[in-house]
Amino acid sequence: MSAVEERLAALGLTVHDVVPPVASYVPAVRTGRYVYTAGQLPFVDGALPATGKVGAEVTPERAAELAAVCALNAIAAVKSVVDLDSVVRVVKVTGFVASAPDFTGQPGVMNGASNLLLQAFGDLGTHARSAVGVAVLPLDAPVEVELVVEIAE
Repeated sequence: MSAVEERLAALGLTVHDVVPPVASYVPAVRTGRYVYTAGQLPFVDGALPATGKVGAEVTPERAAELAAVCALNAIAAVKSVVDLDSVVRVVKVTGFVASAPDFTGQPGVMNGASNLLLQAFGDLGTHARSAVGVAVLPLDAPVEVELVVEIAE
């Protein structure tokens, strides 16, 4: 078990197997010293626990919890191509929030993902981030997260 998985286990969380793609892509790709994940939805046991727009059907607090699930799924995608102990930095997080027209709290929602990554990777989890409001996401998911991580040579 990696140090990342041990830290997550202490929080009662488990890095499960990578979520199978819902279309024609792979969950993660390694190129050189970087791993790029595909956008990860908040699947739990193969299903989305909530759907709809944040600020309408989904509260910002619930969306932040779902963003953390997305981040956990992104960690699983990274683990599918490299050992998690080889990660030397979470470089960039991009978060997409399916937003009601008047919702402007995307950064707060994405804090759910960012906080989980900091808990999982410690100081190595400090990252740059974008939090983007969008009209709709695949399968009507409220949030989606993708990562770029740097790995040791």
